[in-house]
Amino acid sequence: MLSWGRPRNQSSSFSKNRVDKGTSRTKRSFRDASTASKRVENTSNSTRPQQPQQPQPSLTSAIITLCVGREQRLFAAHEDVLCQASPFFQSLCRGQFFESTQKRIDLPDEEPEIFSSVLEYLYKGDYFPRLVHDRRRQGWSLEDTIGSGYEPTIYHAATGTYLLKDTVIYCTAERYGMEELKRLALRKQGLHSGIQCSTILASARYAYANTPDNDSKLRAHYLALIIRSRHTFKRSGTMQNEMEAGGKLFFDLFVAMVNHM
Repeated sequence: MLSWGRPRNQSSSFSKNRVDKGTSRTKRSFRDASTASKRVENTSNSTRPQQPQQPQPSLTSAIITLCVGREQRLFAAHEDVLCQASPFFQSLCRGQFFESTQKRIDLPDEEPEIFSSVLEYLYKGDYFPRLVHDRRRQGWSLEDTIGSGYEPTIYHAATGTYLLKDTVIYCTAERYGMEELKRLALRKQGLHSGIQCSTILASARYAYANTPDNDSKLRAHYLALIIRSRHTFKRSGTMQNEMEAGGKLFFDLFVAMVNHM
């Protein structure tokens, strides 16, 4: 059976580097009023989304070994599963970087925890925590994660900071050409609450650095998020420091606020 779980020693090292999610006078947190109580995204009947469809991958093709991240964690996946879902992997498997005698792909710049979620999506049609449809409210929520140790953020080694996991998955799906996974990650991200301003801003910077300029989904999500919570961000020292440093994110934010107000 193929595995995409964490190694036994990963959870301890991850918890060691975990930031304090508690409230304090110096660390302000964001809580979206639309999702604070039930973490449910309401949808109208005319725009009701479909549940993620379960893919039906072929499990008879060759097994590919994938060496991921700085730790060189090994994953395994069927060649057809990778190629059918991703133009990126299709190109690798057919191109000069792929040796016929050694079914191996090296992905040193990827985060193992993120790639694990990508593989889980390829085989199961979703990744933990899964989307659950609330029929009574005609909306979506995330499955119960109590006792699982789940955190909506991950420590991203390449940036040296904590980022929203769904943002990193979205950007990974962008590189791999997986549009359905992008939509799923974006929907899930909208269901989180209680995220620190500093994490939101770091994730927004990462989104801008890893999406094309014509991205109209994830970038717009962050602009709208900051505008809705502008009073919280105004009181955040992190926001002041980030704006002084500049970047395209803040020019787009300025334009969006002018249009919004």
